[in-house]
Amino acid sequence: MLKWLMHFGTRQMEKTTNYDASYMHEAIDVSTAAGFKLSLLPLLSQHKEDAPLPLWYGAAMASVLEGDCGPCAQLMVDQGLKQGVSPKLMRALVARDLTAAGEEASLGFRYAEAVMADDIEAETLREEIQKRYGERTLIALAFATAFCRTYPVLKRGLGHGAACQKIKIGDNMESVVKHAA
Repeated sequence: MLKWLMHFGTRQMEKTTNYDASYMHEAIDVSTAAGFKLSLLPLLSQHKEDAPLPLWYGAAMASVLEGDCGPCAQLMVDQGLKQGVSPKLMRALVARDLTAAGEEASLGFRYAEAVMADDIEAETLREEIQKRYGERTLIALAFATAFCRTYPVLKRGLGHGAACQKIKIGDNMESVVKHAA
């Protein structure tokens, strides 16, 4: 019964997001315990609490782009657009154009990149975020940084990684810029 419910939930997510979650179905089939734990990951990866959306999506996109530039990045863009993030902002993040992304999104993106790279700048950015937005927002950004890249990394580890692709944002197809020039 538990497997059925997990497959049902996964199929519903696939239907509403147009996302291929075959790796999730495989995990559920092979290990009910692993499938159940995977079903809880959105509780961590989608935790936004008090974070302004541009700031949070800046961190989340940096995280997912570090792990992937395919279907997981597309899913993140689609979620942002659905939550009211402007297509212009999502295009800027995918292109790593932090000037066009604006101050909040750029701060989130730079914070996530610095944290993932274990860069000394992470401490300065952490302090700035904490001072300007508070501890709850800092936690939300740390969660986005740590957990949004989990999906693409897990997919690759299970043999479901996808090659880089163009991302659809509104009516346009955008190229992903994986690393700063």
